[in-house]
Amino acid sequence: MSTSPVTLMVARRVADGRYQDLIAWLREGEQLATDFPGYLGSGVLAPPPDDDEFQIIFRFADEQTLHAWEHSASRTAWLGRGSDLFAHPTEHRVSGIEGWFGAAGNRPPRWKQAVAIWLAFFPVSLLFNFVLGPLLGEMSLLPRVLVSTLCLTPLMVYFFIPLSTRLLANWLHSTPARPLPVAPTTQNQ
Repeated sequence: MSTSPVTLMVARRVADGRYQDLIAWLREGEQLATDFPGYLGSGVLAPPPDDDEFQIIFRFADEQTLHAWEHSASRTAWLGRGSDLFAHPTEHRVSGIEGWFGAAGNRPPRWKQAVAIWLAFFPVSLLFNFVLGPLLGEMSLLPRVLVSTLCLTPLMVYFFIPLSTRLLANWLHSTPARPLPVAPTTQNQ
């Protein structure tokens, strides 16, 4: 069993005419999850205007706490209440930071993941150090790093990395153009 945070990504397509009902049901599920030990956060990503598939993300401290929530009577009852609101659900379980980049087989290359994380981390870290640098500058290295990582890690995990991956989604999942084949040339002698 995993001891690192685990993310459950669920996709739900809206049944015809049930958009508002589905939104209320999704919010109810998020609220329900907050009562479970190990709950770290959740979010609902609305579909683009030309689609009807919502992405729901639930994050728990480890596989055991996610399992307890998934097999709880209250979650089972919640799923039953929403069964007529959606069609064709899919679920993906991911561990670690790769969970922000989609399901296995659909993730961008690691170098693109690193660029997206860096583009989120650099400006936030720079702003943090600019604003709080004078206060933290009086501290020795260990407490200064402790305070900065305690402040920045939740901001990065729950807001800035998801924002970066949304803003860079087209680039992250684009494939490079293949070069056109070059026809062999003949030389006249």
